[in-house]
Amino acid sequence: MSVLAVSFLASVLITFLVIRSSHLHSKFSADSDTTAIQKFHSHIVPRIGGLGILLGLIVSLIVRRFENEAVGNFGLLLIASSLPAFLFGFLEDITKKVGVKARLIASFIAAAIAGHLLGGWLTSVQILGIDNLMLAYPALAIGITCFAVAGVANAFNIIDGYNGLSSMVAIIILGGLTYVAFQVGDTQIMIAALAMIGALLGFLVWNYPRGLIFLGDGGAYLVGFWIAELSVLLTARHPEVSKWFPLLLCIYPIFETLFTIYRRVILKRVHPGMPDALHLHQLIYRRIVRWDNSDQDQQTQIHRNSMTSPYLWLLCLLGAIPAVLFWRYHLALKGFAMLFAISYAWLYWAIVRYKAPECLIIRR
Repeated sequence: MSVLAVSFLASVLITFLVIRSSHLHSKFSADSDTTAIQKFHSHIVPRIGGLGILLGLIVSLIVRRFENEAVGNFGLLLIASSLPAFLFGFLEDITKKVGVKARLIASFIAAAIAGHLLGGWLTSVQILGIDNLMLAYPALAIGITCFAVAGVANAFNIIDGYNGLSSMVAIIILGGLTYVAFQVGDTQIMIAALAMIGALLGFLVWNYPRGLIFLGDGGAYLVGFWIAELSVLLTARHPEVSKWFPLLLCIYPIFETLFTIYRRVILKRVHPGMPDALHLHQLIYRRIVRWDNSDQDQQTQIHRNSMTSPYLWLLCLLGAIPAVLFWRYHLALKGFAMLFAISYAWLYWAIVRYKAPECLIIRR
């Protein structure tokens, strides 16, 4: 547990220093656009919280290297692999000029580097037909691995909309990875997951509920990449772990991304990268947490923002709990994945039609 404590302390301190020095770098680092369609904050906030998370990871894994060289080296190689994904996201936080395509390509490259350095390639997805092709054509397996890792990294950026939302979802998912890594005796993956949990907890001290700093694209891509790569490595190293375990564990951000593509391309017939305010978390903010918008001071709006996230934490648990319980059994995992998809679609359309259960609605 020392790695968790060190990463937490390093992250909480570094993030505090970033906040306290915001007057020096806010020209570049602040999220000052409070009127954009996907923005739901009322004041200027630093959006480089990923910096504290990255440095927290580095400090904790360097310390761990003195205790266990193999575990520390594994974590540091994983950090090195993640740098393209983090840096392109961080550049977007600073310049506001790095597009989604460039960030996806960077995440794809990061996945390829991790596969080369750590040997983490998917060899199957437990889907009839595709598995045979992956075995016959290794290049296809490499492509699917990189695509999956980049997709999950982008998915965490998509759900990063409210205080504590994506960071707590990540902690829940990393908790599941830690548990299964412990069950199969993989210390390297377990320590890497705990290091990220500690760094995220340090960030959350300042992000939730007050929203003093945001994760930013750099942080979101770093966290998503870390989770995706640990998932790939866990299933690649341990055949007894179903390939559907990490999919169900991460199904909330993954399905949110797939549903967003469907909604934009099929229903609205626009480019899938076109921003809108129709993500599930945004609908919950407007239609479930029903507060009078005509009379909200800054503190009240921050409170409302933070009350939105627990709804999505619970939704994440609907996938995470059965994933942890049935991590060996792909048929059960597939069944729960289908159940989650049905539940998500029902909840989304119920909210759209103002027919959400009354027990979910908060009025003020």
